Amino acid sequence: MSHLGPLRRGVWAALLGQLLRPPRAVCIRAVDCHSQVAQAVLTSQLKPHQEKPNFIIKVPKGTRDLSPQQMVVREKILDKIVSCFKRHGAEGLDTPAFELTDMLTEKYEDNFGLMYDLKDQGGELLSLRYDLTVPFARYLAMNKLKKMKRYQVGKVWRRESPAIVQGRYREFCQCDFDIAGEFDPMIPDAECLKIMCEILNGLQLGDFLIKVNDRRVVDGMFAVCGVPESKFRTICTSMDKLDKMSWEDVRHEMVAQKGLTPEVADRIGAYIQCHGGISLVEEMSKDPRLSQSQRALQGLGDLKLLFDYLTLFGIAEKISFDLSLARGLDYYTGVIYEAVLLQSPGQAGKGAPNVGSVAAGGRYDGLVAQFDPKGHNVPCVGLSIGVERIFYLVEQKMKASSKKVRTTETQVFVATPQKNFLRERLKLITELWDAGIKAEMLYKNNPKLLTQLHYCEKRDIPLMVIIGEQEQNEGVVKLRTVANREEVTINRESLVAEIQKRLSES
Repeated sequence: MSHLGPLRRGVWAALLGQLLRPPRAVCIRAVDCHSQVAQAVLTSQLKPHQEKPNFIIKVPKGTRDLSPQQMVVREKILDKIVSCFKRHGAEGLDTPAFELTDMLTEKYEDNFGLMYDLKDQGGELLSLRYDLTVPFARYLAMNKLKKMKRYQVGKVWRRESPAIVQGRYREFCQCDFDIAGEFDPMIPDAECLKIMCEILNGLQLGDFLIKVNDRRVVDGMFAVCGVPESKFRTICTSMDKLDKMSWEDVRHEMVAQKGLTPEVADRIGAYIQCHGGISLVEEMSKDPRLSQSQRALQGLGDLKLLFDYLTLFGIAEKISFDLSLARGLDYYTGVIYEAVLLQSPGQAGKGAPNVGSVAAGGRYDGLVAQFDPKGHNVPCVGLSIGVERIFYLVEQKMKASSKKVRTTETQVFVATPQKNFLRERLKLITELWDAGIKAEMLYKNNPKLLTQLHYCEKRDIPLMVIIGEQEQNEGVVKLRTVANREEVTINRESLVAEIQKRLSES
């Protein structure tokens, strides 16, 4: 409108203003809406005490919070496990908490109903990871890796009925160690079993036994007992429940729910009662029925070699060849194993916790190929440590012993007996932090000395540095040993060196 005169521009502006003005009813409704919002806000401010009806503050079923005391114990357990993995040359790896649903469902077969599916929000159907093994196989295939020795610590999720008293949760942490690559038979497998023994011995959980079997032996046993090949996996899943159910209940599931004849189930029952050492492996190699299966003989041959290596590692007495072991996950192809804690005669029948297996694993030679577009295979073997169950046992031991857990690692507390010394405390604690010393102070301008002393004693802080007007004038500080309350006066310049010396000696 720049080419119009001033008068005409004014007329046009007035007309446009009328056209663009919203209807009066709309304005009234807008005002009403704003007043309703304001009234709602005012009401909420006037009635802060009102609670939501039927609202219960709790964590979801099968999950839990961990207190600072519990976190200290948990971190010590994880440190021991991870240090063992690193001692054996493993590299760290992390993968997403969720994966493509299609990728996961094909790998878990009978267990895919236990997965948590996520709502589609980005054009992909996703599920929370069920374990750390399948994501590792996907990682190898996606990055075209042929060899890797890796460890991973992370949470996994399973939609099953939790049993908190046995350390079973819907959300739990796993610690995995895996060796991927083409190697001579049974050498990596034996190392995995050696790692299991080192970790369980290091955690001092009590006596334990590692059950060992081979999926080829299991499949051969099914075949010679008369199980149709189409039912191998589902019968294997039933057998895997023997650590939670009696043989009678498992047999009933095989017959009533999965269609086996009673005669076939009884033949399986005769085999699964067998367990022993290398002598049982040799005996099964000559078994008239089992020796008819070429797959079973291959598995038994590898087990003989495995026991030879386990003897060299000095752990053969901790290993039991157990024909009842099945490991229900579909991706296992060879040697499988599971570690269980043994109750001493004095513990039996006295309410000692029965947590089932505390570590498990096996060989899965065909899993990576299922992700590779060209089907390239990468043989793998690995193990998983049941952190939650181990943590549960350690917790019970600590409760029984009433052992106090220190929740911080603070080494030095900076204190003053006088007012107006905040600036000096801040300077002093900065020197300690910059020297790598773990230090604390109270966040008050003028804290009482008794309050500071109680804080140190309650938190088991070993040393206290005290600075006041006299110390400042003389260029010194007092260094107090909290446990015995002994004090020494040292030069301010020597403080860091003296603290580091004492900490290294403790």
